[in-house]
Amino acid sequence: MVYAIAAMVGLSVVLLVMVAAELAAGHSRRMAVRQLAQLDRGAAAAAAMAGDGEAGPGPLQRFGEWLHRVGEWSRGGSTDAASVQKVLVEAGFRGPGAATVFRGVRVALPVAAGGAAVLFLPFLGLGTGGALFAAVWMAAAGWITPGFFLSRRAKSRQREIQRALPDALDLLVVCVEAGLGLNQALMRVSQEIRHVSALIGDELGLVNLEIRAGVPRPDALRNLGSRTGVPELRSLAAMLIQTDRFGTSIAQAMRVHADTLRTKRRQRAEEAAAKTTVKLVFPLVLFIFPAMFVVLLGPAVIQISRVLGNEP
Repeated sequence: MVYAIAAMVGLSVVLLVMVAAELAAGHSRRMAVRQLAQLDRGAAAAAAMAGDGEAGPGPLQRFGEWLHRVGEWSRGGSTDAASVQKVLVEAGFRGPGAATVFRGVRVALPVAAGGAAVLFLPFLGLGTGGALFAAVWMAAAGWITPGFFLSRRAKSRQREIQRALPDALDLLVVCVEAGLGLNQALMRVSQEIRHVSALIGDELGLVNLEIRAGVPRPDALRNLGSRTGVPELRSLAAMLIQTDRFGTSIAQAMRVHADTLRTKRRQRAEEAAAKTTVKLVFPLVLFIFPAMFVVLLGPAVIQISRVLGNEP
């Protein structure tokens, strides 16, 4: 029973982290919706005159605002703000309040997990000492879980970009050789590559939007590498900047770079395949071999026990 309650509390912790991450990702969208709702206040006032009162903020929105206030309160004790902001950007949480909400989650989650353990575990017969020990561990898990979730999400996004980048470069080569400029090629590829990877399509589209907004193209390309954290994109940005500076062929440079990335992708696949035999040792020894021994040696052991039991 104690393990079931602990599993339920752990699941609640994971759900709380996912809700907080979703709130951080959609903070800017909620601000825009709120402004549009304020512009539409006249229709709401008419509905209120008819007897339908204006609805207040929902519980999810109030919870997000509370996490934002907790994050603002804990800003003074944060010593790794730059690294946290970098990981948040790499994980795709680029809203203006993402870092604040993350700090709020990192403060509220250990308190909630530890408080739940102290309040509920003694009623299950665990005892005060055991409940305090479990509360310490659950609070530590609540502190570690948000950072672990962010790092896993950032690495997942980077792996997806690495897999789709050679295909995107091939499309860029085709567009440039067809006569399009680099900016138009980026816009075209960002639209077409979404069928393969929506993530890299969004990143290339953001580069094109930055260029159209007045950001110099070298700075926009550097931003592409820095906000994703993918070494291949950093090298691609450096190659495009040097090609543009020295006036060499962009198509030829991108073709060579695409071949290099495709070779690296094949080498990563071969490395993963070589590691498979080592990774299979543990499930073989712990799960498959014992079952095989039971199936193969079980009947023989039963026969031997019967023969020895019948002897006088």
